[in-house]
Order: sequence, then C-alpha cells, then structure tokens
Amino acid sequence: MIGTLLRFSLRRERIGLPLWIGGAALLFLVQSTQSQNLYGDPEQLAKLRATLGGNTAVVAMSGPLELLDTIGGEIVFEIFAFIAIVIALMNMFLVGRHTRGDEEAGRAELIRSARVGRREPVYSALALAALADLVVAAVIFAVAAGTGLPVTGSLLVATALFGIGLLFAALTAVAAQVFEHVRGVYGAVGLVIGAAYMLRAAGDAGTTALSWASPIGWGQRTFPYVQDRWWPVLLMLGAAVLATVVALVALDRRDFGAGLVRSRPGSPVASRLLGTPVGLAWRLQRGAVFGWTLGVGMLGAAYGSLGDSIEQYIVDNPEVAEFLPGGASDIVDSYLALTLTMGALLAAAFGVASVLRARSEETAGRAEPILATGVHRDAYLGSHLNVALAGSALVLLAAGFFEGLSYGLTVGDPGQALRMLGVALVYLPAVWAVVSVAVLAIGWWARAAAIAGWAALGYCAVVELFADSFNLPDWSQQLSPFVHLPAAPLETVTAAPLATVGAVVLALVLTGFAGFRRRDLGY
Repeated sequence: MIGTLLRFSLRRERIGLPLWIGGAALLFLVQSTQSQNLYGDPEQLAKLRATLGGNTAVVAMSGPLELLDTIGGEIVFEIFAFIAIVIALMNMFLVGRHTRGDEEAGRAELIRSARVGRREPVYSALALAALADLVVAAVIFAVAAGTGLPVTGSLLVATALFGIGLLFAALTAVAAQVFEHVRGVYGAVGLVIGAAYMLRAAGDAGTTALSWASPIGWGQRTFPYVQDRWWPVLLMLGAAVLATVVALVALDRRDFGAGLVRSRPGSPVASRLLGTPVGLAWRLQRGAVFGWTLGVGMLGAAYGSLGDSIEQYIVDNPEVAEFLPGGASDIVDSYLALTLTMGALLAAAFGVASVLRARSEETAGRAEPILATGVHRDAYLGSHLNVALAGSALVLLAAGFFEGLSYGLTVGDPGQALRMLGVALVYLPAVWAVVSVAVLAIGWWARAAAIAGWAALGYCAVVELFADSFNLPDWSQQLSPFVHLPAAPLETVTAAPLATVGAVVLALVLTGFAGFRRRDLGY
C-alpha cells in the first residue's frame, strides 16, 4: 500500500516537484559558472580570500573561510547555504502537505478507510521526500561535475544536500504530530530552518561550536573540494533516523486529527473586525505578514551592513562590478539597487502567496459559506488582495528601512534609513504587478492560478538576477515590470514609468475581478 500511496503522491506533485529540483540545480549551475569565470585563476582566488577574511558579515552570510582554498570550495562557500534552505523548504512542504495537510483537509481519513495502516501515510510522505532528495542530489552532482569540478567533491556536495533534505523531512514529520494545523507545522519547521542558518552564521563568524549545532553547518563542514570530509554526513543521517523514530512514537500516542499540542479555544465573542471580509483575511494571514516582514527586514539589515565594505571589495575584485547595475561607477548605489531588487522579489513572493490564499480558501470549501451571506464576490477577492498589497508593501518597506538603517550605522549616517525607505517605494509598482498576474489568473484560469503567479515571479527573478549571466536578449526581458522602473538609488526616479506600471497593475486587477465575477465557484 505504501507504493500505491507513493505513486498517488508523485502524481499530485508532478508539477511542483520538478520546479523545486530545477530551481536548486539552476542556483548551483549559475554560481559554478560565475565563480569559475571570476576566480578561476589561483591569484584571483587568493585575493578573494584575503578580501573576505576581514569581512565578518560576508562570512556570516556565506560560510567558513576554509572553503576558499579551492575554486570548488568557493562555489560551496557562496551558494551551499541557500541551496540547503531551498531543499529544506521543499521537504517541509512535501511532508507537511502529505501528512498533516491531508489530515486537516479530510483526505487522510478517506485513505485510512481503506486497508491502510496508521503509519503508512507517514512512510509514504518520507519516501516521497527521500526520492525527491535523491533526484536533487543526482542533478546537482551532474551539474557540478559537468561544469568541470572534481568528481569526489561533487559527490560529497550532493550527498551532504541529500542528508540535509532527509533531516528536515524527518523534522517535519515530527512537527506534523505535534501541531493540529499545517500552518503550525510550517511555522515550526520554518523557525528551525531560520535557526539553523543563524547558528551556522554565528559559528562561522565567531564561535565555531555554534556551527556544529546546525545541519547546514554540518553540510558546509564536510569541506567539499577542500578536505572532502565524509563523516559529518553521518550526523545528518543519524539525526534523520532519530527524528523519524520520534515522529512514529508521537504518531502512535496521539488521536487521529489531533496534535500533541492542542489549539487553544478562541474567544467566545468575535471582534467587529472579524465580521468583515478584510478582517477575516487579515486574521488568516497576519502571522505570515509578521513573519515575512521580520525575515526580509533581517536580510535587508545583513545586506546593509556590507555597504561600507563593498567599495573596497570591488576595488580588489573589479570583475564583480560587471554584475552590479551601474558597473564600477557609483559602486555603493549599484550594490544597494541590486540588494533592494532582491528584497522586492521577496516582497512579491509574499504578495503572490497571500493573494493565492483566496483560491485555496475557495478550493477548501470555506469561501462558499462566506459568499452565501451578503458578501459580494468583489469584496471576498478584494479582502485577500488588500492584505496582499498592504503586506507586500510592508515587507518591501522593511527591506529598505532596515538595509538603510544598517548601512547608515556603518557609515555614521542614520538618515540613510529614511532615504532607503523612500527608495523602496520605487519598486512597489513592480511588486504589485507580479501580484496582479496571480489575480488575473484567479479570475480567468483559476486552476492554473498558482502556476501563473509563481511563474511570473520566477521569470522576473531570472531577468533581474541572471539576465547578464545567461546573456538574455533585451526583447526577452521586456515582460518584467522591474525592467521598466529606474534602478533606484542608482538611477534618477521619474514619475512616468511608475505611472505606466501602475496602470498595468490596475488593468490586470480589474480584468481579474471581472473574470472572478463570471466563473463558477470552486473551478
């Protein structure tokens, strides 16, 4: 029966899973080709190590300096932690969706009505995650070896990422037994992923022992292409086995549909705000708004802390200037424009996820009771859109404000916080344009809404971050709204492009609402 459940799960993930695998492989491919082009010469690599050796912030964001002894190690230094996070998130969503998510939605009860054992859905979910991790590892090994890196180190990188994926899959299985709702599972595992990254960062920048408290740190300290240490992989596999045992024991001790930690009963009287569509949408998404704002704000602060040293870094490594919007001139503003664009992409990611909540509520059957009252369809979709637009603006402003504050503190100019807060607003029309694509799809192609929204975001990310690396022609970049806005603070801001993109946003939103009013609910 496990095999049948696994085949069913693979069919459900036939679209999303290849995107996760391709995304992880693409990250490694881009980093490998860029690093070998920039630092393929031993002298350039030695200069890079000397430059980064005194920059604690870069070490904290990337990894241990020992990796910079070889070009392969430099690639791992730059990208390993981020690919590990992608793989951890993939495993979190896979296991969470096929365990607690199915239980919460009622699918698990239907499956359990057949000849299916209590543990078999968990076994199936973990097998699905292990299979996905194996494919990711194989693809990354092929990419690493195919770009000219040593085979042994490439195999070690792939194995380390495989171990990290297995561990976070098992941790998600534990969380699925603890919490009653899938949102709690994702929140808990997301905190563990964030803690793993922060512990690794603190350990690499300061006390080394902290890195050994992080699965990401274990992976980096295999030192692929440098020392090729295999034994830290055993830590990941051992921890994954232990977490799996804990998950199974917890499963046997809880009631079906319940968690070891029961949800607290809500207030017997609803607030006036909950009596409105906007109030309900805010109540459903407030945790995500706060989490995204905090996380992206912290990332902005990390980027801002590097602003003071970026000029010297470019002087020592002039090749890097090719990847900044303004080249070697206006170095700091070029760097701030690039990092703020990354913050804007993350804000757009929140906006897409937020507005798609309207569609998930619809497919789960919770929108129909709301619309059965006097709530108009426009009010229902508009409530989630309002949260998406306001939330994405808040996330973007947090990125700009904290990047400016951190940068201002390093250069002795606190006024940079307000300056970057204003600069962040320049990117807001582009962020809302990505969100409006998801709204358009909800109205006219509801079943493909998630694909359309995330594809639009992925397209914009590729154009903004990898257009030069991939040598994309200009015509292929024109659908990205970011291309049509000034790269503030590097370029002069004028009203015309902002108004143009804003008009496109309005047109897409209105068209999406028109489609939502016309179509059948639930389709």
